[in-house]
Order: sequence, then C-alpha cells, then structure tokens
Amino acid sequence: MASTRRILIVDDEELMLEVCRDSLLGLPDLEIVCLADSRHAARRVANEHFDLLIADICMPVIDGMELLSRARAADQDIRALMITAFPTLETAVEALKLGADDYITKPLLPDDLRATVARILGEKKLKEENRLLGRHVERPFLLEEIIGTSTAIQEVGVLIQRLSKSNTDVLVTGETGTGKELVARAIHRNSLRSKGRFVPIDCGTIPENLVESELFGHERGAFTGATTRSLGLLEYANGGTVLLDEIGELPLGIQTKLLRVLQERTIRRLGSKEEINLDIRLIAATNRNLEREVAAGRFRSDLFYRINVAEIVVPPLRQRSEDIPLLVEHFVSQHSAESQERAPTIDPGVLDILKRYRWPGNIRELQNQVKRMLTMVSGSSVTTDDLPHKILERASENGEGHAGGFFAKRAAHLANFEKDYLEELLRRHQGDVTSCAKEALIPRGSFYRFLKKYDIDPARFRQE
Repeated sequence: MASTRRILIVDDEELMLEVCRDSLLGLPDLEIVCLADSRHAARRVANEHFDLLIADICMPVIDGMELLSRARAADQDIRALMITAFPTLETAVEALKLGADDYITKPLLPDDLRATVARILGEKKLKEENRLLGRHVERPFLLEEIIGTSTAIQEVGVLIQRLSKSNTDVLVTGETGTGKELVARAIHRNSLRSKGRFVPIDCGTIPENLVESELFGHERGAFTGATTRSLGLLEYANGGTVLLDEIGELPLGIQTKLLRVLQERTIRRLGSKEEINLDIRLIAATNRNLEREVAAGRFRSDLFYRINVAEIVVPPLRQRSEDIPLLVEHFVSQHSAESQERAPTIDPGVLDILKRYRWPGNIRELQNQVKRMLTMVSGSSVTTDDLPHKILERASENGEGHAGGFFAKRAAHLANFEKDYLEELLRRHQGDVTSCAKEALIPRGSFYRFLKKYDIDPARFRQE
C-alpha cells in the first residue's frame, strides 16, 4: 500500500468544495481536507504537511495568490493547482511565477480535475525519488553474473536458485570483496520481485545521526534542517528487494527499530504519526561474525535470529582458486569492451601465480590487479614482468615443492639486492637518508619504507 497523499482544497463556495472532493474520491491513497475559510487554510499550510494545494484565486480576505505564496514559503515542495471563474493571461502568468503547477477554469470537469491532480502528484513523487537517488548512488557490482565452476561457488548458485523461489529474508556472509552484493542481486533478479527495485544500502557509510532518516524518511520539520519531506530508502524499495550491506554496522537503537519494521512490515517517517505498509524482501549482508557480535552485546540477538532465516556463505577467492582463470578472462573482456582496444593474451605463468596468491581483498582485489596489468602492459601479452612484486613474493611464499622455484628465487635475489643496495648507500653517505634518497632517485618517504621493510637503522651507519 502506498503512503497517503494529503490534499488541501480551499474555496469560499461550499458547492465547489463538494464538486472537487467528489471528483477526486476515485484516486487512491488520498486524504482530502476542504476549507471554505482562507484564513484557516493559511494557518494550516503553515503548520501541517500537504502534498497539493487546490485553491480558488478569487476569495475574500486572503485570495488564492496570497495563499499560494504563504504555502510555498512554508513548504517549498508543496504542489499547487489554481482555479478561477475569470481567467486572464495576467493571473495565469502570476500563478505560474508563484510556483503553481497548473491553472484550470470553472466550471470544472471532474475527469479533467482528476487527471490533472493525478499527474501533479505523480510528478511530485518522481521528484522525491530522484532526490533520494541523488543522496544514494547505487554502487556498481563486479560481475553481470556469478562466474566459476568450483564446487564452492556452484553450491552458492544452488542456494540462490532455491531461495529465489521464496520470499524469505536472507543473510549473506563472507569476507570483504567476495561478491555478497552480487549474490543479493542474483536472488532479486531470479525472484518474483525482479520487476521491483533492488535497493542496496551500505550501512557502514551512512553517518550515525542520519541512519534513521535515510532508512525511514522524514517529514518537513522533523528535525533541524529537515526543510522538505523525504522518502526513506525502505519506502522507496516498496515492492522490491532491500540489501542492508554491512548490517553489523547499524547502531543498536536503529537495530531495535529495524526489528519492529521486519516484524510489522510497516514504517513511520520521522515526525509522522502515519504508518506506511511495507512490502519488501530483506537481504542482509556482513563480513562480521554476527554470533560473536551478539555475544559482545554489539548486535541484538532477536534481530540476528530474525534475519538469519536462510544463510548463504560466500567463499573467499583463495578457496576457489580454480575459478581465477575464468574471472581473469571475464575482466580482460570487460576492459577490452570499455576501452575499445584489443585484449592482450595472458601468459600461463601469470595465471599460475595468480592462483597461488592468497587474495586478501578477494574478487575486488583481483579485478583491480587485472585492470592494473592491462593498463601497464606494453606488448600484446601480459607476462610475469607485468605483475607487482607483492604478488610475486607472496605467491612464491605459498608455492609448494619446486612449483614456485623460479619466482621464489627471483624474489629472494630481489630482496638481497635491495638490502645490499640500501646498506651500500647508507655506508657511503654515512647514514644521511636525504642524500641516499637523492642518489637513488626515489622520495625520502619511500626510502624510509624500504629501510623499515629490511629493518635497517640508518643511525648504525652514522656511527661507523
């Protein structure tokens, strides 16, 4: 059920008020207030929220133009429809200048009035949603589909298909960068809600003092700075799916209110007494161990049990290393399409090293490294020379037997060279780091990092 829209109709003729009210009764989710006294109407628009003002231009004491001006001063988002029995070009222009959305003449045709009001309210809702999207930009997801043939990722695929057929809330867990949002999108895309919105909300990036307003919305005047009514992200997702990413970051007070929302499936904007029915599917995601968070008192146990109806554990990339060649191929094709350049080939030795690296940043880190290699490569093929030393060294550390022999020895020789070179410079410059960095043609900060890496104290060389 959509939220109720409030309309204020002001006309000094009682019969006209009845005609307007009866004409609009066919429109859904409306609360219609009719007033014959424009002074009373002026007081109410100054202190209450209305979505639309319908006012006769010619009224005693406070005419329609003055009432419109006061309404716009109190709420810049109020929409307005002006009515008159004496149309002139001057009044039409003045009404539009004051912010009126349309201008119609008496006698009113019920169908015309109903169509005009429906259009104005539709435009207002669209504007509110666009403002919401301006604050909340959806993060791009990594892949268009889940890629991999490993047993671990295939098990995730089976769970996605199974859960897509139900309306059950889902908890998706896994390390940062494993593709939890991708899993949530796949569930939504294959569900009966696929035609509705998918709204991802990163709970860790919303300032704590704005979380409640962002989730539930607020009315004008609900708090300092709330100059307009604002939809909440949960209301915006009505009929679709909400992803609460990093749900473990939510403050305890918001967790309590979220629990009530999930139990009652209603929300109330800040500053409002109106309950709005909510039809959403919740998918929660986290890289935290929520059971430990519950034990530590940082996460409500009742909320944990409420969201943990069904769980999908997304495996880290190191547990599905056989999928890395497929992922690399996808990222290479993606980069080639975006850059409109021919994709270079990937040397088999590169894939072997990438499979042995541990990938603490998971798929997101792999994607960034592939992009880096493709940006830096100078030939038609990506070779081991295009890999960062960090990848080479740590992949060598994870090699077994003779499998990583060449790269392990290469990394060891490189380390020996760097250490010997640094010590030789310090010895010749008697520990003067500035002079050493100048000769080495590297920033002094980078020189210090090299010294820290090999645990070299320049003071030792000043004493020699």
